[in-house]
Amino acid sequence: MTLLDKDGVQLTVDDTVATVTLNNPAKRNAQSPALWRALAEAGKLVPGTVRVVVLRAEGKSFSAGLDRQAFTPEGFDGEPSFLDMARGSDSELDATIAGYQEAFTWWRRNDIVSIAAVQGHAVGAGFQLALACDLRVCVDDAQFAMRETSLGLVPDLTGTHPLVGLVGYARALEICATGRFVHAEEAERTGLANLVVPAAEFDGAVQDLAAALLAAPRDALVETKALLRGAVDRTYEEQRAAERAAQARRLRDLAGLTD
Repeated sequence: MTLLDKDGVQLTVDDTVATVTLNNPAKRNAQSPALWRALAEAGKLVPGTVRVVVLRAEGKSFSAGLDRQAFTPEGFDGEPSFLDMARGSDSELDATIAGYQEAFTWWRRNDIVSIAAVQGHAVGAGFQLALACDLRVCVDDAQFAMRETSLGLVPDLTGTHPLVGLVGYARALEICATGRFVHAEEAERTGLANLVVPAAEFDGAVQDLAAALLAAPRDALVETKALLRGAVDRTYEEQRAAERAAQARRLRDLAGLTD
């Protein structure tokens, strides 16, 4: 069932699995404010019955990053150009960027597990979109790069937090500061990628991972994801307490003692 198909984004749902597809391969799935609004809308349209969301892309590249039209004086039709944004007040600029970030925030909701299926280039905003997901399965030709710093900008689409969490501060700084490509082998070795496979095995690997996630009881997976996501902000003792509270909820639920 197709729930959305516009501005380079398609959302389909098959029972407990939703698939979000970037479908503008002619432009290597380059991103724009319109695409970001469509991605944010897709998040709002995902039914509550969905447990796994797969993010994939048509063509040879996952996403080549921000559409270069954004760097022209005119920008995108009907959108503020970078120059217009720079001339706005601090609050206006903050609100504009926050609106763009909405496309990248919903993938880590506790009620779903999201998988980015990455082939070819994932550059800049494309890298950050892959980082927005919980897990990443990559073809062995995948190449990640954070090019924002090289353009005089900073990564501002929620990618810095997961990048540091996955590879550590020093490597994250080096990746962002140099703008170099991180190839699939390094991505898997450093934790950026959960799995790297040949192209012929790509679809099957994504399907197998989704099936494995669906095999776990939903409530237990939701609680586990919440525990792990919160661990970075808790002390060891706070995490122990969170584990106890979550387990108590699960035991009462399994015993039929919850309201």
